[in-house]
Amino acid sequence: MLSDKAALLWLFLFSALFVAAGLWASRRDRGSLEDYIVARNSQGALATLLTLMASSLGAWILFAPAQAATWGGLAAVLGYALGAMSPRLAMIPLGRRMRELMPQGHTLTEFLIARYGRGLYGLVLLIMLFYLFIALSAEITAMGQLVALLAPVPLWVTAAVVMGSTLIYTSYGGLRASIFTDKLQMAIIVPLLLGLLALGWHAAGGTRPTVQALQERAPQLLDLGDWSGIKAGLTFFFAILLTGVFHQGNWQRVYAARSTADMRRGFLLGGLMVVPFIFALGLFGLAFVALQPPGSSSVAVFALLKQHMPLWVAIALVPLGLALVMSSADTAISAVSSIIAVDLRRVLPRADSRQLMRLSRWLVYLLAVPVMIVAAQGYSVLYLFLLADLLCSAAAFPVFYGLFSRRHDGLTAMAGTLAGLVAGLALFPAPGQPMDTLLESFLVAALTPVAVTVLMRWLRPARAFDFAALAASVRRLDGDRA
Repeated sequence: MLSDKAALLWLFLFSALFVAAGLWASRRDRGSLEDYIVARNSQGALATLLTLMASSLGAWILFAPAQAATWGGLAAVLGYALGAMSPRLAMIPLGRRMRELMPQGHTLTEFLIARYGRGLYGLVLLIMLFYLFIALSAEITAMGQLVALLAPVPLWVTAAVVMGSTLIYTSYGGLRASIFTDKLQMAIIVPLLLGLLALGWHAAGGTRPTVQALQERAPQLLDLGDWSGIKAGLTFFFAILLTGVFHQGNWQRVYAARSTADMRRGFLLGGLMVVPFIFALGLFGLAFVALQPPGSSSVAVFALLKQHMPLWVAIALVPLGLALVMSSADTAISAVSSIIAVDLRRVLPRADSRQLMRLSRWLVYLLAVPVMIVAAQGYSVLYLFLLADLLCSAAAFPVFYGLFSRRHDGLTAMAGTLAGLVAGLALFPAPGQPMDTLLESFLVAALTPVAVTVLMRWLRPARAFDFAALAASVRRLDGDRA
């Protein structure tokens, strides 16, 4: 569809535009290290809505929902779409409570060490960083695969361009640059996605041919009551929900919101508005099964469009893919930077804000190297994604129960998390094995800590925790305690 030189030209051009926008926003509004990682109380409801939508709609939406539909049908697509919404809704009560208890906080890790001590803090910190690494690698990989579908461009070239461009403006401007470019990227994503859906509708010939063919070839995919589809949908729902609440990018936006009311409205609408996009893109998978175009189900969208794709559409896919991947990648990079800066302050208490900012940047640059290496191989990171989902499932109740219960302590939280990990991993499918017990492993990992907590509360009543200590534990990154 495109020559390699033309694809690289458009890739460099659109990447440069996003970099220029991010640098311009950063130059206009460069502040302290506090502002760099949290942009506290600076974003209204609309800005919060747009940045959450942009960070939710990564390049994976062009691949994963349609592929899920090919084996789970409508129920799987619905579960996927509701799953993408669910962390935003869950973050409303969690974020409101965190803003009450730690109004000057920065990261979830601050809460962990103040509430539970070093044991659970260290374990969950590793889980969070592992998840962010996998998410970032998956986004860069998806963009490399998209460009490779349009032109014979090596994966490593696309990975280097996208990762390098995102690092430039995100490491320079921090969270404010990420949020500003999210707004710009949403102005590109929404019309281009709507255009892509319209072209797909035209390529499939409307609804009737797909429904008629599916009724003959795979009627179970249209049945919302099909158990395999329901199970797939529930798996996606719980996996995305229990992982999303650990994404530091979400916690940054909790504190970046101008008020709790703005945070609530932004998260609510940001969650609701991703549902129709993911559901509509998932329907391409049903059309793929029905019409059986040449190609793999992993690229169902493009297999359907390939026969009807003029040159301008191929070119338009480059900024669409870049906007999708960079909006998610800069969120992950900014999230990692915030964790590094906050936790380095604990390790290096004498370091000033400039040193912390410089160290966090260099550590993020180092992280980018393995991300680009993984992305250049074109590996599927699905299994590692699912493993991260399991780890988050085991930690969810022990971590967040302590936001509301004074009697929950670090020993109970650690015991519950470890028990959930052991129970969940016992059912988790081995590499290369069928994913038949995936939902069971997530549910067991999530529910075992609840049982352990009840048992330990009965065996050893804990002392009441003083929630006022949480606010007192926060240190400003540019000075003394808040």
